[in-house]
Amino acid sequence: MGTDRELRCGVVGYGPSFNMGKHHLGSIGKVEGMRGVAACDIDPARTAAASADFPGIETYPDLGEMLAKAKLDLVTVITPHDSHACLALQCLEAGVNVVTEKPFTITAAEATTLIDAAKARGLMVSCFHNRRWDGDYLAIQECVDKGTIGEVFHVEMYGGGYSHPGTWWRSDKQISGGAFYDWGAHFLYWLLRIMPEPIENVTGFFQKRVWMDVTNEDQVQAIIRFKGGKLADVQMTQISKAGKPRWRILGTKGAIVDQGNGSFKVFFDAEGLAAEAEVRYKPSDWDAYYRNVADHLLNGAPLEITPESARRVIAVMEAAEKSSALGQAVPVPYES
Repeated sequence: MGTDRELRCGVVGYGPSFNMGKHHLGSIGKVEGMRGVAACDIDPARTAAASADFPGIETYPDLGEMLAKAKLDLVTVITPHDSHACLALQCLEAGVNVVTEKPFTITAAEATTLIDAAKARGLMVSCFHNRRWDGDYLAIQECVDKGTIGEVFHVEMYGGGYSHPGTWWRSDKQISGGAFYDWGAHFLYWLLRIMPEPIENVTGFFQKRVWMDVTNEDQVQAIIRFKGGKLADVQMTQISKAGKPRWRILGTKGAIVDQGNGSFKVFFDAEGLAAEAEVRYKPSDWDAYYRNVADHLLNGAPLEITPESARRVIAVMEAAEKSSALGQAVPVPYES
């Protein structure tokens, strides 16, 4: 990293779901210039788990206490979605850089509050869009960047199937934000890199028809119109008995179709002949997220996952829901 400084890092939320507290501290521990030193959780069983996973780590039952005592440079917020904004703001107001798990926030207004608070204090705020480094996405982005299929003008994305979404907080709309806020946040982040043009409007279609014992929508869909007439269709569903490709990308010289099975097909023109190739996914590299954060904070390198890019994801999801309620296309805030 080119510096002797070490970033003292903590996490708030060490819940058992997916072991993400352990994942974050483990990833931080692999990065030169970063060290995980503290964990906070309101459940004593979880702080005990943190101590077992990382012997010698400081543990706290309260975020305010951790911020006051642990002398942290960075806190990662790993809590239910609706608490991201308030906990991240508490860290920023204490003079500490912040990473939130995805989604960044529930609303674009909350995201803007965090962006403004960080700028006012000269701090970093970012969102853990680790799937920016998923192997399937990396391979697709490389294919697009090389111009193999020409200029992308149409993207379809699909995730889900037909199954009960579960009864925990991720299925509670008030806490989770809704069905778009889980995998949909990853899909939209990928999309907005594949198709970076300004968004003109979003048309949303939200369905609640089958799983009445949970409050998340059963199916959500956003039709996104970009400058120049480019179009994307993103659908996340728990009520689709018939699936479709995870990606279908059309370009002026070819196309990509990905079924999510370790490789994808590329259709293109080879010296006047129609050609088809199978492209294997690249290795995933989630640790790249914290390597970039460390390089940014210690050496001034550009931040890969900017808060503005994370806010765009939230703004699209919000616009889709508003559009569905109104029955018409709506603009997306913060678009130039």
